[in-house]
Amino acid sequence: MKLKNLSLAYSAKIFKALSEEPRVRILNLLQNHSEMCISDIEQILDYTQTKTSRHMSYLKNAGIVGARKSDQWIFYYIQDEVQGLLGQIWNYVEKDHILGKDIEVFEVMYSNRELAAFKHKKSNRQFNP
Repeated sequence: MKLKNLSLAYSAKIFKALSEEPRVRILNLLQNHSEMCISDIEQILDYTQTKTSRHMSYLKNAGIVGARKSDQWIFYYIQDEVQGLLGQIWNYVEKDHILGKDIEVFEVMYSNRELAAFKHKKSNRQFNP
């Protein structure tokens, strides 16, 4: 479901959620890689587990991020309702060097098989041939 219009209250939640750089960086990673687990986000952004969890909780409570559990991992994703709105925002900030570096770190870590997302896919293939 896509948002057709925004209420003032929901708009305020979204803009407050985007007011902190860590949350923008987290959303940028999720926007570019559809879903990620919190340990991967911690590694890529070099944040503590506490800091990452606090920001993920804020995004989840604001209705921007959803979660799904798979085995021992919880994968976070951007809710469909806000994809269009966030897509418009990314058009303006996607060239930022910090956000670009986050994506580069993700790609290196994924190619080196250091992220839980890779390990999870591999473990599922072993048990589900």
